[in-house]
Amino acid sequence: MKNPCLELARASIDHYLREGEVLALPPDLPDQLVSVRAGAFVTLYKAGVLRGCIGTITPVCGSLAEEIIRNAVASAAEDPRFPPVRPEELDKITISVDLLSPAEPVDSPRELDPARYGVIVSAGYRRGLLLPDLEGVDTAGQQLAIALAKAGIQPHEPYRIERFEVTRCEETE
Repeated sequence: MKNPCLELARASIDHYLREGEVLALPPDLPDQLVSVRAGAFVTLYKAGVLRGCIGTITPVCGSLAEEIIRNAVASAAEDPRFPPVRPEELDKITISVDLLSPAEPVDSPRELDPARYGVIVSAGYRRGLLLPDLEGVDTAGQQLAIALAKAGIQPHEPYRIERFEVTRCEETE
């Protein structure tokens, strides 16, 4: 059986690349995608290498389906680290969709497990997030260092730590 989150993300990117507009909410989506709101990240890989990743920590759309559509298009067209995906690349791209649980504060890095939890660090308006279970991120220290760097927070500054879990849906190459 195909995964509706992955199908929706791929259809959203394909529609945007072909038509230049955001996909309208399809009428035949499973209830779990239209009745639930959650943060979601859509990550694109090309030959196993990151090609784009955009997401929301908390929901900004009316449904999970709309969140996936929005973030799929943004990961393909708006990730500032990469040029926009070209239509001829799409068949070489694999997609991962992470559905985020609500974040919970933690008192210490000892409460982190980079295989299980993603991490959010914040200091004032600066905030950095790192998803869980990423290749090459094996310790809470590595996870925090990357998230702090993404946020522009120096390790000696005071900052807040939150953790979250994800439900990950992944295409296989």
